[in-house]
Amino acid sequence: MTEVLIILTNINHYANSKLKTGLWLSELTHLYHAAMEQGYNITLASPNGGPIPIDPESLKKFLIDSVSKMYYHNVNFMKKLNNSKALKDIENEDFDVIYLAGGHGTMYDFPNDVVMQKMIQHQYENNKIVAAICHGVSGLLNVKLSNGEYLIKGKTITGFSWFEETLPNRKNKVPFNLEAGLKARGANYKKACIPMTSKVVVDGKLITGQNPFSSKEMAEVVIKEINKIK
Repeated sequence: MTEVLIILTNINHYANSKLKTGLWLSELTHLYHAAMEQGYNITLASPNGGPIPIDPESLKKFLIDSVSKMYYHNVNFMKKLNNSKALKDIENEDFDVIYLAGGHGTMYDFPNDVVMQKMIQHQYENNKIVAAICHGVSGLLNVKLSNGEYLIKGKTITGFSWFEETLPNRKNKVPFNLEAGLKARGANYKKACIPMTSKVVVDGKLITGQNPFSSKEMAEVVIKEINKIK
């Protein structure tokens, strides 16, 4: 059985603000749906476990897609989403894929989560797939390998661009510039020529997607990479 771990944020609002955030739903649902179709076993987890807040922006009519809408109205799926496992309870389990879903909430609880860093380091050093999309890529920022080097140093990756933060007026809300942070760690950062269009980058066992509009392609690429090793 192929084991897929999807890590989600527990954060439901921006710091020093009443503005709500959380998981960007499509960045979960497309991979979840594709993995379900393949018969994979899926574990939903988060730094603290328990309920996963959904960014209300991702539910707006002009942004939510049919796949996300279907799962949002699926009682069993939503029950599973509200009962995510805590990372500390599964840190020693084996997974074929660790996938970091996005949403602005991840910028607060992903980068400095020591358990997450340990799990990603172990996953990558055992030649298994590590994938992250949009702001979920922030969970890779501080991951170090056994040699002390940052995992993303010298790797070709993508993630939500700084220009894209201007479009929803989030530059003054987010805690840091993700694009600049990735470059500061020595990553070879790439982005789509046109903002808010799909871009997925594969560098060995490391797979990254740029933004919510990369969700469908990201799912397809992750499944393709899994099938290469099965």
